[in-house]
Amino acid sequence: MQKFSPQDGLDGMALLVLRLGLGWFIFVWAVNKVLTPGQYQQLVRHFDGVEIATWQVIAVAAVQIALCLAVFVGIGRVFSYSALMLMHLFTIMRRWEQFLDPFEINDNGFPVNRNVVIDLAVLAGMIALILMIRRDHFSLGGWLARHMGHWRFWM
Repeated sequence: MQKFSPQDGLDGMALLVLRLGLGWFIFVWAVNKVLTPGQYQQLVRHFDGVEIATWQVIAVAAVQIALCLAVFVGIGRVFSYSALMLMHLFTIMRRWEQFLDPFEINDNGFPVNRNVVIDLAVLAGMIALILMIRRDHFSLGGWLARHMGHWRFWM
């Protein structure tokens, strides 16, 4: 087993914080789908123009929660981190018009699109997490890679 340099430890800690934060961001949305499925049915109707059943909302939430749990522990990292990023990218693509005018002000003087900028920051963090996957030392996948070799199913 190789020893960590101080930089390895800092990189691993930074990616642990990033991984947990990004996983939590999606986890909160996924759990809210279980708690208030009607709200998500309305969102799908509004953005996609389709009707979905409550069980479909719950099924999507279950998959998202399972992915978040995999991200939290850092297992199946290439798959779980990429799946989370693609899921988030799908959300962004459904609302792309809002990104074109981040400074829009409604009639009440409230900036209506400023919060969508958060979505871009989260997407950037997810891409960075994937690009730095080999420095993700404090994950189960990182531990397995150090002890059993790189690029196995747990990568």
